[in-house]
Amino acid sequence: MSQTVNFNELYGAFCPILFFGGGIISNNNNKKNDSFVNEDIKVKEMLVITDKGENLGVLSKAKALDEAYNRDLDLVLVSPEANPPVAKMMDYSRFRFEQQKRAKDAKKKQKVVVVQEIQISPTIDKHDFDTKVKKAKTIMVEKGNKVKVSCRLYSRFLAKKEIGFENVQKFIEALSDVATVESDVKMDGKIVFAVVAPKKDIKKGE
Repeated sequence: MSQTVNFNELYGAFCPILFFGGGIISNNNNKKNDSFVNEDIKVKEMLVITDKGENLGVLSKAKALDEAYNRDLDLVLVSPEANPPVAKMMDYSRFRFEQQKRAKDAKKKQKVVVVQEIQISPTIDKHDFDTKVKKAKTIMVEKGNKVKVSCRLYSRFLAKKEIGFENVQKFIEALSDVATVESDVKMDGKIVFAVVAPKKDIKKGE
């Protein structure tokens, strides 16, 4: 006798597969694999769940396909590692379309973190310094991006690292009205740098 089951619970308990875009992706290797659909299914028998959540029991592949096709649906192996493997009937084309749409919507909502670098020299003059400070503020206020300010030391300045640290620190202080320090001043090789981010109360575009 058939019975109705909660497919979400069954899926959560057994399924190591994520559906995404044009195929099915395994959590283990993130590779697209369409061998989980219809005639491409490799297992000989499986536990079959209808699109309504009805448990049809363990059926042979041929019988399971007949049941799915009689309903004008596809058969998708959602949990190949389970014992027995679990398959669900669905409109696979529609399913892929909806997954692609969700993926696109999710991508639009993702906040892309951009870090733009501004380089200053150990001997930077006041005019150049002020110009670059203005550029950094524009990057943070209008674009909402983070800024990495860096000072490359060369020749005699390698023995005067404090100049690089002082210039970068001075630059950070000049941005204090719009920025917060995300990475303190440090040295990597010949470069002294720090990273600042826009203050949360600074509205983009203002």
